[in-house]
Amino acid sequence: MARIATFCVNLMHENTYVFSDDTKECVIIDCGCFEQEEKEALAAYIDENGLTPKHLLCTHFHLDHVFGNQFILDKYGLQAEVNPGDHLLYELQRLQAVAFELDDSAAHTPKPSMNLDDGKIIKFGNTEIKVISTPGHSPGGVSLYCESEKVVFTGDTLFNGTYGAVNLPGGRLSKLYKSITEKLFLLPEETIVYPGHGAETDIKMEKATNPIRFALMKK
Repeated sequence: MARIATFCVNLMHENTYVFSDDTKECVIIDCGCFEQEEKEALAAYIDENGLTPKHLLCTHFHLDHVFGNQFILDKYGLQAEVNPGDHLLYELQRLQAVAFELDDSAAHTPKPSMNLDDGKIIKFGNTEIKVISTPGHSPGGVSLYCESEKVVFTGDTLFNGTYGAVNLPGGRLSKLYKSITEKLFLLPEETIVYPGHGAETDIKMEKATNPIRFALMKK
């Protein structure tokens, strides 16, 4: 039986996830831990449950989702994994820090592995996660889908009742629309959506009510 723990962290109230199964192996998704107590809480959960982290997966490379990457590398020896399309966001960390009104120290996350290609299968324990390319909020945004557990981690692509911003570097509404309506909305309706911010939802609810349905309509 899989287990998903959610940690709401940093000033952006970002969701960091620990996804584990019965083997006690786990993956960490979007480690946005910024304050020391946030890092300690994440590590305490992992230690108290006897978990072994196998991957650090990034749905995209905006700073609020990767603040904790250095901590995870130091603590567990895991290099962050991200889609190659977000390479430029890694290179522009300093500009991102300025946008967040942070000092330069926040912009020094370790170099990630650009290996989360569309269709790639990530394995841990007895569980498999499929990478689904969902650009629009960022050029290399991905969603992480586990068919066996009927869950998908959507980062800042799809939220409960709304969708990701497209006014950041590399954002594009037409791509986000396609990512959601032509990929995520094709998943089974019972699939639980774990977004990068806010409460969880499901595909059935978002197909019926999410305003992305009307985002490209001409006025």
